[in-house]
Amino acid sequence: MSKHPDCALVRRGYEAFTKGDMDGLGALMTADVIHHVPGTSPLSGHHKGREAVLDLYRRLGTETGGTMQLDLHAVLADGRGHVMSFHTLRADRGDRGIEIRQGLFFTIVGGKITDIDECTEDIEEEDAFWG
Repeated sequence: MSKHPDCALVRRGYEAFTKGDMDGLGALMTADVIHHVPGTSPLSGHHKGREAVLDLYRRLGTETGGTMQLDLHAVLADGRGHVMSFHTLRADRGDRGIEIRQGLFFTIVGGKITDIDECTEDIEEEDAFWG
């Protein structure tokens, strides 16, 4: 069974993120991509534009001292430009650690990521970790 091209795109994004390959990751996104982060932490909000999104990802690495890991569980496509991914995030920040399940909902147009909506199993826990 072949993988849907939108799933393959998202998997390439996870691979680039894990390697810290921001150029490779940026190439998978449109210039006007938006990443929506829930909650009220300093990282929450709507990160608009490729550079703003990549800056968010760089900040995740900096804030966690490079300890952030993603364990990808599933990538699902609807065949109409939407993909959902599910992973577990593990990271340390100062004297705090976190292990939490998250999901990302991607919109893909013309083979590029245009929108990312982030979901988490516990917004308050994430706010406390990133706050």
